Amino acid sequence: MPLNRRTFLERSAAAGAGVAIVGAAAVPAEAHGGHGRPRPQKRYSFTVMGTTDLHGNVFNWDYFTDKEFDDKAHNDVGLAKISTLVDQVRAAKGRRNTLLIDAGDTIQGTQLSYYYAKVDPITARRGPVHPMAQAMNAIGYDAAALGNHEFNYGIPVLRKFEEQCDFPLLGANALDAKTLRPAFAPYSMHRLRTPHGKDVKVAVLGLTNPGIAIWDKANVSGKMVFPGLEEQAAKWVPRLRSMGADVVVVSAHSGSSGTSSYGDQLPHIENAAGLVAEQVPGIDAILVGHAHTEIPEYRVKNKETGKDVVLSEPLKWGQRLTLFDFDLVWEKGRWTVEKVAAQVLNSSTVAEDPEITGLLADEHKKVVAYVNQIIGTSTAAMTTADAPWKDEPIIDLINVVQAETVKAALAGGAYAALPVLSQASCFSRTARIPAGQVSIKDAAGLYPFENTLEARLLTGAQLKDYLEFSARYYVRTPAGAPVDTAKLTNADGIPDYNYDAVSGLTYEIDIAKPAGSRIVNLAFEGRPLDPAAKFVLAVNNYRASGGGAFPHVANAQQLWANSDEIRNTIIQWVKAKGTVDPGQFATVDWKLTRDGVPVF
Repeated sequence: MPLNRRTFLERSAAAGAGVAIVGAAAVPAEAHGGHGRPRPQKRYSFTVMGTTDLHGNVFNWDYFTDKEFDDKAHNDVGLAKISTLVDQVRAAKGRRNTLLIDAGDTIQGTQLSYYYAKVDPITARRGPVHPMAQAMNAIGYDAAALGNHEFNYGIPVLRKFEEQCDFPLLGANALDAKTLRPAFAPYSMHRLRTPHGKDVKVAVLGLTNPGIAIWDKANVSGKMVFPGLEEQAAKWVPRLRSMGADVVVVSAHSGSSGTSSYGDQLPHIENAAGLVAEQVPGIDAILVGHAHTEIPEYRVKNKETGKDVVLSEPLKWGQRLTLFDFDLVWEKGRWTVEKVAAQVLNSSTVAEDPEITGLLADEHKKVVAYVNQIIGTSTAAMTTADAPWKDEPIIDLINVVQAETVKAALAGGAYAALPVLSQASCFSRTARIPAGQVSIKDAAGLYPFENTLEARLLTGAQLKDYLEFSARYYVRTPAGAPVDTAKLTNADGIPDYNYDAVSGLTYEIDIAKPAGSRIVNLAFEGRPLDPAAKFVLAVNNYRASGGGAFPHVANAQQLWANSDEIRNTIIQWVKAKGTVDPGQFATVDWKLTRDGVPVF
């Protein structure tokens, strides 16, 4: 429900000075001796720890492979690891000299979070407590900003999660659509006790991403609006200073680059943290989220004050923990920030906290059992082993699910008569659907990323540009020269996930030709593709938002968007069909050629 003024004031008080009266120890004062010398300056140091983009990760576990998480860099993930790091920092700094905050995207991303939103939902009567709430409460978070993925499962799930948290969810720019008042607490205020009898007041301002209005339109339209981060920071930071805040920390679910993925469709800057630092005076540090990049420390000079604002973004999924170390000095009757530094700690350097893993052992077991559930059968084995250079049925499976989903969504509307095409990438060369029984894990393994599905309007000419751009992925190989598949792909370092196959068209990729002029015999329904014809492209949100820099798609008109992860759409499709039969959907739409001769 939206906050009325009374509710907001009550929550603000609960989330403010009354909740976080922390602090005791301090950096020792400078030693001054002798008569007539200046009195020693009062100094105090404290640390704000931060996480972001946890995306439902508690355990160092990959539910899609059903084994311990691992990546090429051998990172570890999860709040159980973060908990160990937090305990170490609190032991070193003093528990009362620390705060712990998060920058959003907490309750979506793994099958653990999906399970408690959809399978055994927290919104049910006498429903469970969300595992992320349990873990974050046990670790002792002080505040968390809202991420855009918080809205994926609808506002009721988010409100229930908020109710289950022992800390406030902050969103100064998440407003009730009718009253334009904050729908969540904009800030929390924390009082740190020092040995000098003068408390330090730390304000945490939460800002979320304005892209929610587009990405979760179905869930928020008419209910909430999301103005720009700079606008709301400029409104709230002076208020926090006037309320006596000695330190202002912003927790922003917004990257630092100053860019937006959606062009003119997004009315405010998506990745605005750097702009907030530059344009809004009075901020000391910003915990950055959303972009899934690692930024140990990044300094931005504020245009008005000339002072540095320190930004830091810890790597996603609990792989890193940011530390903002503040040094304060007592001057002219108030605490002044003398120095701020930031760094990140790597969670792969520590063991999981047994308190957290023990707390959620039952929930973990339930989800492991869930992902191993049999949801259907397949008439044939399918694998991605050759998918980077051949049109394989397993990629066709992704495309048919996406195309059917978009067709159903557009049925009866203005665009229902347009042909629907679909793009898909080979995300993993080891994904497979076995012959016989198919589990949730098998189906989800086709799509290891948390992408969602969109429909964009493109012309035939734009699609040809799109395919030419995709075909850069292949190393140019002259006709007659031997073809080594180990050396054929990933030209100029292009990763597998940035090579798209498009279903619904037929075409050849002539790898003997230079990049930019490789698409040959491009046709739709057996006829040369009309450059002016209009098509609907079923496309993942990463690509639609500019990921991979494919031409046209990011600026193309969005006809529809869905907040459910594509991997879960695939799972539901397999469940509904019961039997996966490649003979019913697999077609050879594209092939590699050289001078018209097929490579394979």
